[in-house]
Amino acid sequence: MQDSSALTIFLPLALGVIMLGLGLSLTLQDFRNVLQKPKAVIVALLCQTLILPLACLALVYLFKLEPALAVGMMLLAASPGGTSANLYSHLAGGDVALNITLTAINSALSIATLPLIVNWSLAHFMTGDQAIPLQFAKVVQVFVIVLGPVLIGMWLRSRFPEFAARMAQPVKILSMLFLFAVVLVALVQEWETAVTWGPVVGLAALAFNLVSLAVGYCVPRATGIDRRQATAIGMEIGIHNGTLAIAIALSPLLLNNATMAVPAAIYGVIAFVTAAIFGYWLKRAQTDPAAARHLS
Repeated sequence: MQDSSALTIFLPLALGVIMLGLGLSLTLQDFRNVLQKPKAVIVALLCQTLILPLACLALVYLFKLEPALAVGMMLLAASPGGTSANLYSHLAGGDVALNITLTAINSALSIATLPLIVNWSLAHFMTGDQAIPLQFAKVVQVFVIVLGPVLIGMWLRSRFPEFAARMAQPVKILSMLFLFAVVLVALVQEWETAVTWGPVVGLAALAFNLVSLAVGYCVPRATGIDRRQATAIGMEIGIHNGTLAIAIALSPLLLNNATMAVPAAIYGVIAFVTAAIFGYWLKRAQTDPAAARHLS
């Protein structure tokens, strides 16, 4: 892939709009909710930061992915939940407030966990001068891209609540359009790689998505967390922020490796379908006692 000024501008802009939309739905009370629901938050964070990276690593070895694709998968695993998880959680009857809290906390934690996991993956899978470490300056850039717009959105909501309420839906729609556009850009820019590795990476991405959804729902349920919160965690853990992973992989300021963006691009398409099916299944279980028993 050749660098282009359009790509350099578009990717941070797309991510910025998505994270701004998230910020418009956040208040300081969402962060205080952490103190009210510590168990659900702790279980979700353990799934996100510990179980999923290990599961992803196992899948990377199982599918024998080439080094750059392996790093791309680990980058995806290290990315926090996607903003669309809130919408899917709402449709499935989940605790959306918990989703928002987890998204905010995961986004903040990813400033530390994402570089650590990606750096380890680069050192482990890449050799020689192929490795491109995420230096401190680049970590700061990720912080600005990810949390800067969120803080702006929160400020707008606190300062101009009526304006924020009016803008929330249009920004959400624009965010979804940007999400599709970023996935499309990644596929177009690296179409040959996607066609070459699509069958293998597609299976790996599908497997990781299904594992993420299962871990996100079943682990909380096994620890006694109620179904509504487990649904929220399942969506939060199961729908990774593929846009963030793509932006980091493609951006000339960060990893600048299009092959590393392929897993996230393919995952982004798969997750929309599997999350919809998973959400329908969970919603049906709320009104079907027989189905509900299988989820208890």
